[in-house]
Amino acid sequence: MPAQAEFQERLGSIEGLLDKIEAEADPSLRTTVQELVQLVMDLHGAGIERIIELIRSSDDGGEGLIQKLGRDELVSSLLTLYGLHPETLEARVMRAMEKVRVRLRAHEAEVELLSIEDGSLSLRLHANGHGCGSTAEALKGMVEEAVYQGAPDITGLVIEDAARKQDFVPLEMLQGAV
Repeated sequence: MPAQAEFQERLGSIEGLLDKIEAEADPSLRTTVQELVQLVMDLHGAGIERIIELIRSSDDGGEGLIQKLGRDELVSSLLTLYGLHPETLEARVMRAMEKVRVRLRAHEAEVELLSIEDGSLSLRLHANGHGCGSTAEALKGMVEEAVYQGAPDITGLVIEDAARKQDFVPLEMLQGAV
């Protein structure tokens, strides 16, 4: 999607400029620029929030349109950035996992959600019949990319490898054998 690629490119440019400003020796200039960026962010956030309020106050409630906006990659990124996304973090993670499952199935792999706690995500990757470390890493990379694209606001991501997990014998199993 060209709009999403352009959006990501602009984010990268902004990040580069901010890094350049951070490297400046003048702390007063850095503080001024940070305040400027924060004010612009606050202004945009208030505007986007007002747009959502106006859509919701329409005769039909506008929920269909708001959900459609939440599914658009570019708009979804903005709504997430401003904490206004109409879907919960869990819903966005689940949608991202569904998208990546199609690609994983082609490699006889599967991903399962173990938990979401305080914005941190724990997944388990089952790479059936793929003992090659590079393949497992590539599959893990696919999952990471999909999750971060669908829910860039997660606070942490742990992806367990089910094959490595099988080498571990749970304490409960050992206690039951005694």
